[in-house]
Amino acid sequence: MNNSVRTVSDAKRAFYGTHTRPINSIYRRVVEELMVEMHLLSVHQNFVYDALYALGITTTFDRFMQSYRPESDVAPIFSALCSSVGLDSAKVRSDSERLLGALAGASWEGLLKGDVSGELGTVMGQVQNNPNFKYSRLFAIGAYRVMEEIDADALKDNEKFKTAVEAVATTLKLIPDKVQKDLELYRGNLDKLNAAAVAIADTIAADRKKRAEREQERAAAAEKAEKKDETTAV
Repeated sequence: MNNSVRTVSDAKRAFYGTHTRPINSIYRRVVEELMVEMHLLSVHQNFVYDALYALGITTTFDRFMQSYRPESDVAPIFSALCSSVGLDSAKVRSDSERLLGALAGASWEGLLKGDVSGELGTVMGQVQNNPNFKYSRLFAIGAYRVMEEIDADALKDNEKFKTAVEAVATTLKLIPDKVQKDLELYRGNLDKLNAAAVAIADTIAADRKKRAEREQERAAAAEKAEKKDETTAV
């Protein structure tokens, strides 16, 4: 038995040892679930890091954390998340951005046919030729982000979305239904979190308004009392 394999507890300890500031509860669950997923992949014998996986990480993190406050904590949280599973956050960002930048000229039709070149073509070829490829939800989200970059409008049509997912999954020798379910869950969870974030923002705004109104009332009462005292003194 290899006792040197890192555990989920090791990853969490590393994360909270690096990022010591408290994390809003609704987002803490998102970060920890992402951390566990990334950790389990990192210790799997068949897992191979690639740019699509990196893009899946950055896409998931950025979209789920887009309403996080204070905003200045977002980058440190991402850095701690990556380092907790042995990744360099700067490299993950760089790989993601480079892949997106290499999509210029890519077509929707070409993607569906698997006729792609550049880094995306290289990554897809490596997946196709790896019989032991370890599929992950984050890899699927990376592929989804590529589809968005090429033609975001096409994904708004549910039938085109399903057709695209099936075509890309088949090209990569993945199970279409599995990829479909993972992406539908991702989109659904994102919608729920965004709705929750809006509700939280509305609640905070309402609380601030109430506090401001109470402050104004107290100030007005104090001013009235002061004037009354002045009148009495005269």
